[in-house]
Amino acid sequence: MTGRARGYWGRVQSEVRERIAGEVAEEARRRGLTVAVAESLTGGMVATALAAADAASEWFRGSLVAYSSEVKHEVLDVPEGPVVSAEAAESMAAGVRRLLGADVAVAVTGSGGPSAQDGQEPGTVYVAVDDGSGIRVLRLEFDGEPREICIRSAESTLRLLLDGLRR
Repeated sequence: MTGRARGYWGRVQSEVRERIAGEVAEEARRRGLTVAVAESLTGGMVATALAAADAASEWFRGSLVAYSSEVKHEVLDVPEGPVVSAEAAESMAAGVRRLLGADVAVAVTGSGGPSAQDGQEPGTVYVAVDDGSGIRVLRLEFDGEPREICIRSAESTLRLLLDGLRR
């Protein structure tokens, strides 16, 4: 892909995240819910989209980018062991929900590549939503370069958050 094409698709993908974040904002405000985010693989992409959405100060509690395994274990209470797992995503969502006092929290962790992590091939991603009554986790598989995997993971995380708010 040329630099020009990559720039175009980057803008389109950014617009998709903005649109979904706008829907998250609308739903959170309508239901009077607050939201928190824990990110690893996406490095703040989800939080950036949410912070730019309408009236974010009313519903967005904040985020924690826990890129290193130590931060996941020490701050978010992820149990020792692999951090690219359903269990890690669940712990991250529960941890950030508790830390930031949010009604609903979403977390994303995964292997972006180019090498495998924790025995998981690049493109293996776990997203969890904790709404206080339970935690829902999805395992996703993406192909592509690390940048593409991160972008698609951020979009999927926003979609799962929106779905969690609508439940």
